[in-house]
Amino acid sequence: MASPARAAIDRKSIVSQFNPVRTASNLVTPLQVGNGNFAFGTDVTGLQTFIPYAIMSSWGWKNDSLPPGQVPSDYHGVNWTTHDQEVAYDMPDPNLPDISQWMIANPNRMNLGAVGLVWKGSAVIEDDLAEKKQEIDLWTGVMTSTFTYQEKSVKVQTSVHPTNDTVGISITSDLVAEGRLGIFLDFPYNNGLQKFSAPLVGIWNETGNHTTALSVSGNLASINHTLDGTSYFTTIIWPAETNVSITRDSPAAHRYSVYPQSGSGTFEFSVTYTPQWISQALDSKTVHDDSTLWWEQYWSTNGFVDVLTESSDPRAWELQRRIILSQFNLMVNEAGNNNPQESGLTNNGWYGKFHMEMFFWHMAHWALWGKWDILNRALPTYSDFLPTSIQRAHIQNGYPNPNGARWPKMTDPSGRSAPGEINTLLIWQQCHPIFFAELDYRAHPTADTLEKWNAIVTSTADFMADYSWWNQSTSVYDLGPPLYPVSENTPPNSTLNTAFELVYWHWGFEAARTWLTRQGQTPPDTWGQVADNLAPLPEFNGTYVIYEGIGDMWAVQEYKMDHPELVGLYGWMPPSPKVDMAIMQQTTDTVWAQWNITDCWGWDFPMLAMNAARLGNPSKAVDWLLDDLFAFDDAGMPTGGVKVPTPYWPGAGGLLYAIAFMAAGWDGAPNSNAPGFPHDGSWVVHWEGLSPAI
Repeated sequence: MASPARAAIDRKSIVSQFNPVRTASNLVTPLQVGNGNFAFGTDVTGLQTFIPYAIMSSWGWKNDSLPPGQVPSDYHGVNWTTHDQEVAYDMPDPNLPDISQWMIANPNRMNLGAVGLVWKGSAVIEDDLAEKKQEIDLWTGVMTSTFTYQEKSVKVQTSVHPTNDTVGISITSDLVAEGRLGIFLDFPYNNGLQKFSAPLVGIWNETGNHTTALSVSGNLASINHTLDGTSYFTTIIWPAETNVSITRDSPAAHRYSVYPQSGSGTFEFSVTYTPQWISQALDSKTVHDDSTLWWEQYWSTNGFVDVLTESSDPRAWELQRRIILSQFNLMVNEAGNNNPQESGLTNNGWYGKFHMEMFFWHMAHWALWGKWDILNRALPTYSDFLPTSIQRAHIQNGYPNPNGARWPKMTDPSGRSAPGEINTLLIWQQCHPIFFAELDYRAHPTADTLEKWNAIVTSTADFMADYSWWNQSTSVYDLGPPLYPVSENTPPNSTLNTAFELVYWHWGFEAARTWLTRQGQTPPDTWGQVADNLAPLPEFNGTYVIYEGIGDMWAVQEYKMDHPELVGLYGWMPPSPKVDMAIMQQTTDTVWAQWNITDCWGWDFPMLAMNAARLGNPSKAVDWLLDDLFAFDDAGMPTGGVKVPTPYWPGAGGLLYAIAFMAAGWDGAPNSNAPGFPHDGSWVVHWEGLSPAI
């Protein structure tokens, strides 16, 4: 499927216009190369010479030492009264604060180390370098950094292998031939004492808290790094004909200096990070060659959008830049085997853990852009987490259906829920697996797809039916209390029947019923009973409001901030029998007029854009995607705004989902090309390989 017939889009020409270029290190964000499971952040030298930006991997997690005399089994959560019953929730236990905090912060992600340039006998700082230029060739995934030092030119090329945790590096300079320029490898200590570790990850001066050990065999050296019982290996290889000297800088340090001794002006080597010792690794040339081949294929296949070539709106260049750099950065940071954390593999937010309610904003764009090979890396998270989610609902929370699954919010590769009020009481993540299943079936309408998702869809809907509480006094099914809505800023014990969750859950029940019907199965009666009798959406004075009983929320500033989830009722969500369009329009108008947009998060702007597009206001949709508060830096990293450190990757994922939505359309969209963009001639949108949104 594509936009109206025309010559194929010149993808390489468009992509190459947006190669990020820097002439100095950025103190907030690195330039990165990576493959989704492994990312290598750099300063202006293409390495971590002056700024120890993170080297991170999907497997790179560790546990801190336990509090003295305590173990995880000591923790049992906290009971809260829920509809006259005591329910055990994963919240910090005030009687066991130490083990509660340990379980929040552990496991946490590690910065695997640093690789940088070192000048023999000289303490060089960045200001000593001249003619600095750093550029990523987006089409090949290869970073090139050039500069001069004492009038000697230096060129560093850096790339990451598409499937291995290996970085290939080539350094060319007369300084190498003279034996004056080499590299160092250094290793920090990591722990979970900080909720946010940004822009840097790791502690470099606590050398006594961890150990490193070097072994060398021929043209391969291995460094074993051990901290708090976690051990991994860094393997460096170089050409067999190159003589190399490797020394530890001091007995107390974890820094090793590597100098080539061959007299050649080029030093090529690779560095591989693994949880186990390895006896061989990919060489630098293979890494560069495979990176080039892989990235060319990435850009050449599946979805692509050109808003630049024929548009007259002067903002088209910036929107195209955001589209291209988001595609690159999300492939580097958010294309791994786990649900990504909000800052991907750039730094650490929330102790490096990921949030299941954000899975949609991180990952759903891959489906609309036809990148199922990438999305399918992380989708098994749902089948992996199904057993613990069933245990959470039935055993821990005591809901009667032994098949119901309550999905976690803040978690790690084990699927264990990190203790926290919001973590345990948030429910909008519950429908996400049904949404992903539906996206999968639309792209792959086969019996195998139905079977793949069947247990996940049914267990999800079973818990939703269990959770929905029949209110005998009102004769409707209530959601909560206690619960937190999307905005997370209401009192949980009085938050009842939140508007967005009512719409999303109704959609989820109907989609689950359809899922079984497609297989010739009869859906459980309870699903239909709950769906047909969910509480009506809460209203006040002709607008929808966040939850039932909130009254005039528009008179209270604290409710007009954070996520404006009310616009998600129609835009992100398709038409619903629960939504009255006149009230929806009035709600949207009121949000636009009164919401504190300065307090929004990155993905709020794509949600606002989709709402505007579906309501027939494409000019406003574009405005939201280019709002000054929805900012992307020179590397294409979405800023965290007032909320969190940069980058906040759900903003980039949301942008790409909204772009596909606005270009390829949605169910019931006007029958025109790019229905989410203005049709006044200012925007001419060409696209290939996209799928319409639900």
